[in-house]
Amino acid sequence: MPNIELMSGNDAVVRAAIMSGCKFYGGYPITPSSEIAEGMAKELPKVGGKFIQMEDEIGGIGAAIGASLTGVKSMTATSGPGFSLKQEHIGFAVMGEIPIVIVNVMRGGPSTGMPTYPSQGDVMQARWGTHGDHQIIALTPCSVQETFKLTFEAFNLSEMYRTPVILLTDEIIAHMREKVIIDDAKNYKIIDRVKPSVRREQYKPFDSKHGLVPPLAPYGEGYRFHITGLTHDETGFPSSDHNTVEKLQKRLRDKILKNRKNFDWYEERMVDDAEIIIVAYGSVARSAMRAIKDARRENIKAGLFRPITLWPFNHERIKKLSKRCKKFLVTEMNLGQIVGEVEKGACGVKTKVNFLGRANGEFITPTEILSKIREVMNV
Repeated sequence: MPNIELMSGNDAVVRAAIMSGCKFYGGYPITPSSEIAEGMAKELPKVGGKFIQMEDEIGGIGAAIGASLTGVKSMTATSGPGFSLKQEHIGFAVMGEIPIVIVNVMRGGPSTGMPTYPSQGDVMQARWGTHGDHQIIALTPCSVQETFKLTFEAFNLSEMYRTPVILLTDEIIAHMREKVIIDDAKNYKIIDRVKPSVRREQYKPFDSKHGLVPPLAPYGEGYRFHITGLTHDETGFPSSDHNTVEKLQKRLRDKILKNRKNFDWYEERMVDDAEIIIVAYGSVARSAMRAIKDARRENIKAGLFRPITLWPFNHERIKKLSKRCKKFLVTEMNLGQIVGEVEKGACGVKTKVNFLGRANGEFITPTEILSKIREVMNV
């Protein structure tokens, strides 16, 4: 029988991480994500795992990367300024194809900003925070239950595609308490990385003969191989050969984009006849859900598109929706980040993209969204 518990978003991350088989957490406390570190410090020893608080955010993700290379599922958690510090190591994990889950509980910025107030200011940083041509998977929940679910998915995707996966929550989702239904552990799909089937002396950590995602051997089991942040050949040793580099870069891109169908998640509400579609994610989507209901009571045909997978962004779906509706209204707790992606998706279609944003730490309410809907629809 499933258990029903009252828990916060941060608590849900901890519970799902442990159930997913996470055995290592490396990090540094930072509001509003600190409860994740505290929870992992308490729960990991119970399952034979290890928690370590490092000297800073850079050390935290570095330790988690190192632990992952020994074969254990690893994670770290942070917020805005700490997320900035982790970027170089996120790039290293992308290039080294090292599975790791990074939870970023967004708060106001720039710099140390407003530590105890909500924001959605790290959306573009999640996509482009580390330099170079890379792809990233970023998931964003709108409830505590979904936080629990997407933490599972983040670990699974990280292991499946040998890549860092970012879980983008915000201060509201992290600290609100809601009912969470937790099923028996055996009923959850848990995916572990593929290990090599060749002899140790034949193993190449980046051998494309095995497909877009080569098997990953754990350090400490007799496989000796090189990991570097430099462009490299199939052995892992640095290479600047143009053909080798191009082949590597394309594979790193393709292993994400060509598998998008496996994690291209979104929710739609009342979009079939909608004249205006609200695009919202995370906690703001909760306000949008109420706003479209209130708009319908006023005979305004409003619908909702909620991206759950923020990156890679689903431009194709936006383009299809833009052929149905007259207008979009993007609502987010920033001064305009995902709105640019909606505009890109609607490019070439005569569907106006409107925007309602805020970066002062205040939540966007259903009443405010409804008021903007009226304004946009000239009601």
